Amino acid sequence: MRLFTDKKPEPAQPQLQSIIAKVLAESAAAANAATKPAKSLIRSLPLRWRVTLGCLGIAATVSAAVIGTLLIYFTLRFPDPLAYRRNAGEPLVRVLARDGSVIAERGGVPAYVPFELIPERITNAVLATEDRRFWSHWGLDPAGLSRAVIANFKAGRITEGGSTLTQQLAKNMFLTSERTFGRKAQELVMALWLELRLSKAEILELYLNRVYFGSGAYGVEAAARKYFDKSASELTLAEAAVIAGLLKAPSRYAPSSNPVQAIERGRSVISKMRAAGLVTPEEEAKALADTVRFSDGGKAERAGTGYVVDAVLEQVQRLGLSEGGDIVIDTTIEPGIQRLASASLQRAIEKDGSMAAVSQGAAVVLDTDGGIRGLVGGASYDASQYNRALKAKRQPGSSFKPFVYLAALEKGLTPQSLVYDLPLEVGGWTPKNDNGKYQGAITLAEALAQSVNTVAARLLIDAGATKVAAVARRLGIQSDLRKDASLALGASEVTMLELAGAYVPFANGGHVVEPYLVRRIRLASGRVLYTREAPAPKQVLAAAHVSEMNAMLNGAVAHGTGKRARLDKWQAAGKTGTSQDFRDAWFVGYTSALVAAVWLGNDDGQPTNRVMGGGLPATIWREIMSAAHGSKTPAPLPGLLPDAPPAAVTASSQGAKAWLPSSAAASTVPPATATAQAHPSRAAETAQQTELTRRFFALMPPAQLNVQRPVPHATQPRVPAQMQARAAPRKPSPGAPPAQAGAGSVWAGTLVAEDRGIGARGPEAVQERIIVLPPEGFMTLGGPLQ
Repeated sequence: MRLFTDKKPEPAQPQLQSIIAKVLAESAAAANAATKPAKSLIRSLPLRWRVTLGCLGIAATVSAAVIGTLLIYFTLRFPDPLAYRRNAGEPLVRVLARDGSVIAERGGVPAYVPFELIPERITNAVLATEDRRFWSHWGLDPAGLSRAVIANFKAGRITEGGSTLTQQLAKNMFLTSERTFGRKAQELVMALWLELRLSKAEILELYLNRVYFGSGAYGVEAAARKYFDKSASELTLAEAAVIAGLLKAPSRYAPSSNPVQAIERGRSVISKMRAAGLVTPEEEAKALADTVRFSDGGKAERAGTGYVVDAVLEQVQRLGLSEGGDIVIDTTIEPGIQRLASASLQRAIEKDGSMAAVSQGAAVVLDTDGGIRGLVGGASYDASQYNRALKAKRQPGSSFKPFVYLAALEKGLTPQSLVYDLPLEVGGWTPKNDNGKYQGAITLAEALAQSVNTVAARLLIDAGATKVAAVARRLGIQSDLRKDASLALGASEVTMLELAGAYVPFANGGHVVEPYLVRRIRLASGRVLYTREAPAPKQVLAAAHVSEMNAMLNGAVAHGTGKRARLDKWQAAGKTGTSQDFRDAWFVGYTSALVAAVWLGNDDGQPTNRVMGGGLPATIWREIMSAAHGSKTPAPLPGLLPDAPPAAVTASSQGAKAWLPSSAAASTVPPATATAQAHPSRAAETAQQTELTRRFFALMPPAQLNVQRPVPHATQPRVPAQMQARAAPRKPSPGAPPAQAGAGSVWAGTLVAEDRGIGARGPEAVQERIIVLPPEGFMTLGGPLQ
């Protein structure tokens, strides 16, 4: 039937015109009669009620105008919501580890499925748990919203959401996730707009293809392939219920992390489907009896590589590569290190996190070139995809102190310089040591090993905050740094990656690096789209300062606050860090092969239960690094000699002596016994000489004196810049332990080390100590030179 015609109407007859006029008159009279009582009723109301009704009328008119304007705006800006359908031919992105093994694959499947190809059991499962009145409401569900408000009020917390499936789609497609009234109002209007523009089937199709199902799976097809290794069309009712159950909390119920909870959630969805009349009792019973088996599609994320893949894809996106086709990305990740770093961190938090009040952590492992060998951005990727190793900025605490001490060395101090651990106040700020005690005069090396706060503050004041910040920036710290005394104790926030990267110059001999993850990007055809060009080496530290920093930071691990990080076969150096109120606990350390950092804390900044960097973080660091070095051949830190068996130290009225075995065979004889047998008459030891000896060997063990050990062909010894070599060959002392056969020749000489206190300005502040290494294996520590 046609409603309109192009023919002109015939002129009305006079009688017809009369009838029409009469009908119109009666209609007008009836309308007037109906409005008069309403007007009379309104006029009879009190003034305040009339004002209220007037305001409500105005508000309704304004709201209608705003909503209408927004609907027009959305129509102009988003002319066709179905344009957001993804292409079925999505390219495959394959991420490879350093050894060429596959870390993960993204895309490469027909992720978008038309509505007519989505099984009814999937749509029913989703609607039963997310929006039962989807087919009848108009985008908003007042009844569902009221029910959610009542349930939340009774529970005293948010247990249910009142958003319809259309509202969820609006938020997913066009809005942010911020929780504000303005965004919620936009969501409501946009839901109305979607209902006007699309059919119910099209809305459901878009929703099922865009919603997040956890573990990096967006859309029902991607979820089916990840969790069950099959197409969505092949899912059983029990499997479809598991998929639908993920929508409530993808991280909590993801099969890759919580398979038992995922299955229980799926059983709950089946019960809801039965209550809604979407399945028969027989279908319900069969689905509940079915065994649900998950594939290993989430294996990569369980191993912690989800953080790696996200970081890689973000970098690829920043590069702006526009080539189509499948892409292969070569990374620096070492699978073994990645797995053990993720497992160690997760295991420690699961075991000790509750007692330690620690809910999160992160770890990163670098090689001496800056390549990222392991990257763990959190305790669980499934629980949180936020990468704390790359994006979170935290106070490093005392792990920032090496940059303060390096500035002091560059200003002229040495590891043996005397500094002062005494009360200090700077502009109302009073740094205190963790134990609340003060030691007075102490060497620079011992102050760093014991992480003395007052000394670090004095060093920063002496060098200047600007100088310390410049040193940190030169080594790789990019975050803004404070220019006050609190910088000495790590009050400025930095990322884990830049802090770990700034330690690399200590491990590689003084070269600055820029940490990197992607080595090469190429098409599946082999054409290279991007290759990282290794920058020219840039020396930012003097060799002498590298040697001194390594000796001091090795002391921090050997006998200082980082003792729990000691490795069995490798020389290790590093620093603990604990921020104010125990909010952050760090350990950053290195060998000559790898650098690693570990952080523990809470995302909301809540204090831990007095967790310090030398405790759980150092333990995790040791576990990661012990396994990471695996079959690598141990090598000493730059500027240090290989570790030797510990020397026994004695002191006498003629000086302090330590017997240093000249071969591995000699270490089977207790050094103390050998020394006592060789010098039975030297039993009298003064307290002053004993303490002097203990302190000296504690801060510079014999193995770390830069004098060559017994070798078949002795060469000129490497001597630090602050030490002067004086030729002083000596004859073997009577009764001294004989040199071991095959030990080879030994360089004999005297080293003079200068101890300078902070602020030393003249010769009177310089104390020299003689260190003699005679051929028979004795080392003598003498008093001040006259």
